[in-house]
Amino acid sequence: MADPSTTTLITTTAAGIGLTTLFPGIDGNALIGAFAGATLVAISSKNLPVLQRLAYMAISLTIGYLAAPEVINNTPLKQSGVAAFVASAAAIALTLHGIELIKTIELPAWLRKGGGHD
Repeated sequence: MADPSTTTLITTTAAGIGLTTLFPGIDGNALIGAFAGATLVAISSKNLPVLQRLAYMAISLTIGYLAAPEVINNTPLKQSGVAAFVASAAAIALTLHGIELIKTIELPAWLRKGGGHD
């Protein structure tokens, strides 16, 4: 179960997102889908500090909303809300996995030494 501060923040953010969908030019379905995916990420990250979970939530919400059109164009999904949810829920996991893969890359010796040639 989420701690009270996270639950309060998520509730407040949900209310703000609900009001934001009233503005023209904003895809309300994508915004709500991205929020749902970001909330899932924040709640499922139980072993992380609250500030880190909030950062993950903000990043996931932003990427989910922005990536929804790309997900629609490259998958069979046609609803922006579902596409944003998928993008939002996957954003943090895929990025962290990519960072770990980058850390394992063995760089050539000349590159590790700062570009100097021996």
